[in-house]
Amino acid sequence: MTLRRKLLLVALCTLALPIAGWLYVRQMETLLREGQAQALLASANAVARSLVVTGAVAPASGRGWYVQPAPNPITVDGYGDDWAPLTPWSQSLGTRGKLLLAADDSGLYLYADVRATRRTRADADDANALAADHLILALGNANGQRRYLLASAAPGPLTARPLDPAVDGLPELIAAQWQEDGSGYRVELRLPRGLQLRMLGVGVYDAAAGGDRLAADTRPLLSYSDQLSGELAQLVPDRVQARVLAPQGWLLARSGRLNTMPGSDGQPGWFAALVYRSLLATRLEDANLWAQDVPRLDTREVAAAGIGKPVSVWRSGEERGSVVLAAAVPIEHAGQVDGVLLLEQASRTVPLLANRALFGLLLTSFGVLLVAGGILLLFATRLSLRLGRLRNAAERAQLNDGRLDGLFEQGKFPMTDAPDEIGDLARSFERLFEVVGSYTDYLRTLASKLSHELNTPLAIVKSSLDNLEHAALPAEAQPYLARARDGVARLGALVRAMSESSRMERAIAAAEPEDVDLREVVRGCADAYRPLIGARRLDSVLPDAPLHLHCAPELVAQALDKLLDNALSFTPPDGWLRLALRVTPDGAEIELANQGPPLPAAMQGRLFDSLVSLRDKATPGDAPHLGLGLYVVRLVAERHGGVASARSLDDGSGVAFSLRLHGMPRQRLSG
Repeated sequence: MTLRRKLLLVALCTLALPIAGWLYVRQMETLLREGQAQALLASANAVARSLVVTGAVAPASGRGWYVQPAPNPITVDGYGDDWAPLTPWSQSLGTRGKLLLAADDSGLYLYADVRATRRTRADADDANALAADHLILALGNANGQRRYLLASAAPGPLTARPLDPAVDGLPELIAAQWQEDGSGYRVELRLPRGLQLRMLGVGVYDAAAGGDRLAADTRPLLSYSDQLSGELAQLVPDRVQARVLAPQGWLLARSGRLNTMPGSDGQPGWFAALVYRSLLATRLEDANLWAQDVPRLDTREVAAAGIGKPVSVWRSGEERGSVVLAAAVPIEHAGQVDGVLLLEQASRTVPLLANRALFGLLLTSFGVLLVAGGILLLFATRLSLRLGRLRNAAERAQLNDGRLDGLFEQGKFPMTDAPDEIGDLARSFERLFEVVGSYTDYLRTLASKLSHELNTPLAIVKSSLDNLEHAALPAEAQPYLARARDGVARLGALVRAMSESSRMERAIAAAEPEDVDLREVVRGCADAYRPLIGARRLDSVLPDAPLHLHCAPELVAQALDKLLDNALSFTPPDGWLRLALRVTPDGAEIELANQGPPLPAAMQGRLFDSLVSLRDKATPGDAPHLGLGLYVVRLVAERHGGVASARSLDDGSGVAFSLRLHGMPRQRLSG
């Protein structure tokens, strides 16, 4: 992984800032919500105590039957079409069916739907009526309670038969409608207004299942109270909706309406609402469970308050981006829960404040992340460039012959004046290259020093051997004397070669350049080589146009002579050679290819060093090959600002030596 990528990963650590800020904003939002919930619970408890003191809520005596206001006129015909809007809030008659009660200006309506697939039919006046399928209707007022039998042998109208003595204020006869189908039967009736009923009971007798024939589930009647609603309106705070519920959740009174429309702060967009709900708000209850116009609230919070436990809950508002805080507290008297007070307050303050804080945090964090990432990226880029310069300088510090680049010879290693750790590294490299340069210069001059120092002892040895030839030596000593003279001859050749190498370097360095047509120089060399190569074939490939170059032509010819001498050593007697001249963007390239064995991989980087040769070792008595030819080729290429190289041909048929020339610098005329 690159340094820039590593520092970029470090920059990503600044993401901890928005995460920490998000947790802080979330905690702040939680504290705000808890504060509002506690305040609303305190208000609800105060209102509940006021209702208990004023006696506005009647004491509860168990479960009750709830009477809903009729949304439209009801026709007593035994069919449930008129009851369709009220059906979702039907009340259970155990496992046998359901009951609906409604009231309007005409009276109290009752609709019972009983499930019975097996029927036993009898009219109410029949002696066997109590053994057949029937309903027991119980009505009660301040004077007492009376039961009525509802049974029919066929669909149609019926009259309920009283089972108990007359009670003041209760009707003697009750007209009803009986309808049935394969699933069961339905009974619908209307009781006149003014009965002042307090209790109502309904019992279902299924002849197939048996049971108590005269039992009725008698309960008090519950209904919405305008009087209680008026008293509630005087107690609740402004902009708060209040509902008084029975312990089972039936609506008894209501005051105020929720206002979830946009206020002065405006309505947050869908994105802000989504951010709030997904990142900040804790779980919100569904708004549909808390509808404002339903006769019963069946939620966990109302059920908890119904058993004496005050609770609060946040739910979604009807409008986008709004939330509603609901507080449910029990209305208790003498240790008994008579009802539930529910206060609801719409709130835009919490979402707006939380959204603003979050968006401010996100913008700030994003800006900090961009700035920090940009600074780290710039720092990483600059650091990478500096390290790249240092690497490039170290890679090109040493030339092929072991000499240092001129930049380092002048003591100008890059970034040595930097005061940081990279400057320390650059200065360490500079000191290292100074030591390497000194050692390299020592090795380069070692040959000339040795050749000078060896001449004197070599002359002494040679003169001693000459004197031994005039001495009377035994015959068995003569081979040893010849061997010594051969060794001295070879040692002298080595000393002369080392001296010649030093002279060649000085001669090549002192060569004078001139403007020549390099094509003619190469053509002349090729024509001169053909008589010297025997049966071998020499092809020349030259450019069509003249190739002018500022160079030393005698050095170029000398380098080609060395390349030809090297190629003839490896080319078969009937082999081929190819001399080519090509134009390059920065000068010219001369290539001499020959048929022969490929280059050994171990010698690829040492072919052009001094005293290195790939030819077979000479036999005793032969002149040794000192490996200076290709060294001269390299010196000529470097004198022309170029480089010498060798490669095996792609088809494996031979090798090719290349001489890249860029031209010699032009001398400035001093005036």
